[in-house]
Amino acid sequence: MEALLIGWLKEYGYIILFIWSILEGEMGLIMGGIMCHTGDMWLPLAIFVAGIGGFVGDQVYFYIGRYNKNYIHNKLRSQRRKFAISHLLLKKYGWPIIFVQRYMYGLRTVIPMAIGLTKYSSRKFAFINLISAWMWAALTIIPAYYYGEHLLNFLHWTKQHWYFALPMLGTIAFSILFYLNRLEKNLLEKRRERRPL
Repeated sequence: MEALLIGWLKEYGYIILFIWSILEGEMGLIMGGIMCHTGDMWLPLAIFVAGIGGFVGDQVYFYIGRYNKNYIHNKLRSQRRKFAISHLLLKKYGWPIIFVQRYMYGLRTVIPMAIGLTKYSSRKFAFINLISAWMWAALTIIPAYYYGEHLLNFLHWTKQHWYFALPMLGTIAFSILFYLNRLEKNLLEKRRERRPL
């Protein structure tokens, strides 16, 4: 199975990277960087393809917000807190939030939809989104390319010592989620404090 997966990555690497960049992100970019390190992908093309994938993904979310407001209000009730935080961040920081949202786990799909709900220019969003996507791709793929050997050694170690790796990765993931949840609560509390009684 592992050999089959590696074979697919070598044969369809750019297609997989493009689709992965639309759907998720960093893990696919790191994979792309490692594939560039091993010579199975060309670094400039990998950055270009991943950036286009990230751009397409956020454009889809933006237009979901722009033309499906009823769907968002009816179907995404559980995400209301995240939409409130997204509007707060957009109001406070303006267009730079389009760059930052790619690194905000839990908000990266909500923020483009929240921007789409506003009267923000679709052309301006598309331009900033494209530049942001290529920067995001470069900032993730290039380090993975340069440190490819270390990453391959780490993957080999995790495969050999999965009983250490799984709890360690689980603890890191839990810590990140806990911190982001605290950050969301603090932002909402500050918003409530600013509202007039």
